[in-house]
Amino acid sequence: MITNNSLLNDNEQPGYRLQVAAFYLFTSLAESKLSTLLVDLPILSASHQIRGTILLAEEGLNGTICGPPYGIQQVLKRLHSSLDGLSLEVKTSWTSKQIFRRFKARRKKEIVTMGVHGINPLEAVGIYVDPSNWNDLVDDPNTLVIDTRNDYEVCIGRFDGAINPKTETFRSFPSWVENQLKPMVQNGSSKRIAMYCTGGIRCEKASSLLLQSGLKEIYHLSGGILRYLEEVPESKSRWQGECFVFDQRVALNHQLDKGTHELCHACGRPLSQDDLVKPSYVKGIQCDYCIHQFTDHDRARFAERQRQIDKLKSQSNFGTH
Repeated sequence: MITNNSLLNDNEQPGYRLQVAAFYLFTSLAESKLSTLLVDLPILSASHQIRGTILLAEEGLNGTICGPPYGIQQVLKRLHSSLDGLSLEVKTSWTSKQIFRRFKARRKKEIVTMGVHGINPLEAVGIYVDPSNWNDLVDDPNTLVIDTRNDYEVCIGRFDGAINPKTETFRSFPSWVENQLKPMVQNGSSKRIAMYCTGGIRCEKASSLLLQSGLKEIYHLSGGILRYLEEVPESKSRWQGECFVFDQRVALNHQLDKGTHELCHACGRPLSQDDLVKPSYVKGIQCDYCIHQFTDHDRARFAERQRQIDKLKSQSNFGTH
C-alpha cells in the first residue's frame, strides 16, 4: 500500500492552524493491541487537543482526526507502533477551526461496515491505481467505473461517467453487486472494473467482495478521491463537483478547502446553496429532502438540539468554517 508521508514535512498553510488526517489500514490486530489502543488513544488525544474518531477492529483501523500538527504526529506514531512495520494510508489537509466536537476510539466488528461474512481484504484485493494513472484507466471505454459511496455523496460530486449504485449505506452495496452489477458485466462489453470512494477504504473492501463474487480484473483508486484531488492538477482532473466528508466541513473542493455545501442536521444530507434558500429549509430542523420524513415531535426535538448547538458554538472555538 502506498502511504502519504507528507504529514511530517508539510508547513502550516497561512490561516490554517489545525491539521486533518484521514487514514486506514487493513491488517490483523490482536486483542491485546486493540485493548491497549482503546486505553491509550483517548489519553494521548486529550493531552494534544486532538478530536475525531478512530475505529478499531480485528481487521484493522480507520479514522479521521483533527488538531495541532504535532499532536496529529503523536497519535499517528502511536498507531504505527502497533502495526508491525506496516504503514497507514494517510491523507492530510488543513482547517482554520476544529471540525469535530470530541474524540472517540471505538471497537467495531468491521472498520467499514459491509456486513458480509468472509470478505477479507487481507486475503485478496483488486489492483491499486495511483492517482497519476487513474485518468488513463477511466478514460478507456472498456473500463466500467463505479462509485462505491452512498447516493447523497455521489449527488454532490463524482468522476465523469461513473455509475451510481444509489445505495443508502455501504451495507447495500453487496446486494447491488449481486442484482445489478453482475448481470451488467455478463451482458456488457466492459473488460475491467474501476472503483473509487472518499479515502480508499470502501473501494478496497468492495474489490475483495467482487473478486470473491467471481468478477475479474478489478481496480481501485489508491487513497481515494482525497488523494486524487491532492495530487492531480485541477486542469487535468476528471473530478466534477465537491467531495463529501464525514465532518463539519461537509464537503471539500479540488483544493481540499471547505466547499459550498452545508449539512441538514435533521436528515444528514449535504445541501447546496440553492437548497439553503428554499422556503422548506429551516436550519437544523428540516430541508426540502426530509420535509415529509419527520413528525412535529421530531422537529421539536431538532429545534431544541439546534438551540444547544448554537449555544455551544457561542461558548467555544468549535464552529463552522
